[in-house]
Amino acid sequence: MDGALAALYGGGGKKERGQGRSAGLGVSAPSVARWLGDIRTYFPTSVVQVMQRDAIDRLGLSALLLEPEMLAAVEADVHLVGTLLSLNKAMPETTKETARAVVRKVVEDLEKRLATRTRATLTGALDRSARVSRPRHRDIDWNRTIAANLKNYLPEYRTVVPERLIGYGRAAQSVKKDVILCIDQSGSMAASVVYASVFGAVLASMRSISTRLVVFDTNIVDLTDQIDDPVDVLFGTQLGGGTDINRALAYCQARISRPADTVVVLISDLYEGGIRNEMLKRVAAMKASGVQFVTLLALSDEGAPAYDREHAAALSALDAAAFACTPDLFPDVMAAAIERRPLPIPDMPAVR
Repeated sequence: MDGALAALYGGGGKKERGQGRSAGLGVSAPSVARWLGDIRTYFPTSVVQVMQRDAIDRLGLSALLLEPEMLAAVEADVHLVGTLLSLNKAMPETTKETARAVVRKVVEDLEKRLATRTRATLTGALDRSARVSRPRHRDIDWNRTIAANLKNYLPEYRTVVPERLIGYGRAAQSVKKDVILCIDQSGSMAASVVYASVFGAVLASMRSISTRLVVFDTNIVDLTDQIDDPVDVLFGTQLGGGTDINRALAYCQARISRPADTVVVLISDLYEGGIRNEMLKRVAAMKASGVQFVTLLALSDEGAPAYDREHAAALSALDAAAFACTPDLFPDVMAAAIERRPLPIPDMPAVR
């Protein structure tokens, strides 16, 4: 354990035979492969993932990940997927099959963790958002019905006469809500792109939601036709480059046909390279038309993100709160947006 840590982080450690022990992984694939095997032997998975990320950042090992043998030795996680996606265009054909296998493993693990709760949460929100005035008994929303009939309270009988019933709509095959995920694919958003692609596939599997997935930097790519397979979506992205949020929102706005039944989720750190005032006008116009607009500064477990605070404050002034969201919170955020309830914004140093 001491040797594996010293190889990455340096440090003299104990003296052996009068010599200071040297540290470092060198630049050869065999030495790195041995080191990867050692850390998987001596450390738990969560620590292994941190050490792998540090090795890539500190020692510039990205190029070695283009070798199939090296990919087979690493512990796959969201951050490794982000690194692989950033190397996608430089990846030789001999490596792409292994890289896709690594990405697919991570994606499938995420889907198992997130899909069931997401579907259950959003199905309930969709049913509650479809209120009906002549519900069957089992579909009556008693809290809302009582609130709507309090004027009919009979004190002598201590009861409310429910002249007007309010009920939950039953799940139907028709599309109830349109969701547009607009995802910043600049390099700093790698983990968010991975999670958003997984959630996009989960939403697309729900027949009552029509889901569109758009990724952007200075260009825009509509990946809706690939949304069923998050791996295809991820390999269709190009991490890196600049950012033109205004242009991406213009593309999304042009595809809104039912504003009152549309939720637009912008996932971006808001470092805008386009026209700031036009971006804000576009958000204001969408909200004025009835669109529910959500801004996520990050969709990941990485904690408080770096983001453009001026742009976040401007969006907040438009009642389009900007905040970071963990994958576990995302279903609740979407449910609140669908039901037009206040969003469950977590405590964080973001502008609200």
